[in-house]
Amino acid sequence: MRRLSPEEYADSPRHPVTLVLHNIRSMWNVGAMFRSADAAGIHKIVITGYTATPPRKEIDKVALGAQDTVCWEYCQDPVEAIARLKGEGCRVFGLEIAENSRPYTSLRGEDFPSALLVGNEVEGLGDALLAHCDDVLEIPQYGTKHSLNVAVATGVALFEFVRVFRACR
Repeated sequence: MRRLSPEEYADSPRHPVTLVLHNIRSMWNVGAMFRSADAAGIHKIVITGYTATPPRKEIDKVALGAQDTVCWEYCQDPVEAIARLKGEGCRVFGLEIAENSRPYTSLRGEDFPSALLVGNEVEGLGDALLAHCDDVLEIPQYGTKHSLNVAVATGVALFEFVRVFRACR
């Protein structure tokens, strides 16, 4: 597959997925998620809470320019951001190890357009915020840690969203 120039990427169609970053404490993780969002060709990123926004040297170092190619916006309140996304017709999915979650591989064509909400590296999303989601997705864990780095988990999930969407269209 040929690499797009930033100009070609700006004019290319996007997958109907929005990534919502809530209270991400590491700017390196934010940069990594921008890079994954660019690679997956998603619609945009919504940044909430105390998550840092570009331009920041720590974000830029890891994003490698994706902070300039991926559309993004900031909204302090994640509940407001979720409500707005639902109003735009998105199904909102939290990515969390939680009771009553479903496998991240269980996405279907009717789940689009979608928003994927990811949270703090230590505390995750929390039950109060998960209550605003339409559903919670979980990546199975087979080791002893029962967690992935938030940027790694986001990359895994984003590419599953893209795979399912492309298979269903």
